Amino acid sequence: MPSPPSSATAVVNVSAASASSVLASTFSLTSPVMINGGVLPVTFTCDGASTSPPLAWSGAPAGTVGYAVVMHHVPGSGDAHSYWVLYDIPATVDHIDAGVNPAASVGTNSVNNHLAYAPPCSKGPGAKTYTVTAYALSAQPTLPNPAAASRAALLAALDGLILAEAHLDVTYTRS
Repeated sequence: MPSPPSSATAVVNVSAASASSVLASTFSLTSPVMINGGVLPVTFTCDGASTSPPLAWSGAPAGTVGYAVVMHHVPGSGDAHSYWVLYDIPATVDHIDAGVNPAASVGTNSVNNHLAYAPPCSKGPGAKTYTVTAYALSAQPTLPNPAAASRAALLAALDGLILAEAHLDVTYTRS
């Protein structure tokens, strides 16, 4: 995968337990097609090709044994809609190509409850913000029912395993 453009940035949040291991490196999430605070290209929505976006991460802290990736949106009502739930991503994987799931387990999205990427298809006027989060993990999560691993179930299983996380916030407005 080509290197992401230099303008691609991510916000990094680190748990207190991992702060010392991240001082030597900064965990970041980038994309060759979108930047933090930018626009989600139409090809990755229901108005386009409905494919999942390309992502790359780097700077994982020492002790990282794997990753998880989640894409979600929080509508005005406060509940979260999830579009992509990936976990059991090996530590050797550092990117995801557009339209391709890496060697990983795929959880359920909340749009149609399928084990797949569900493209954003916002309803109502105005821009909506979608957050893609990559988690560097100290162990792979154990889920009670991997066949129905929702965002909420995955986040609960990640409790105590997150060494670092990085976010990309992108917006999309349907025409």
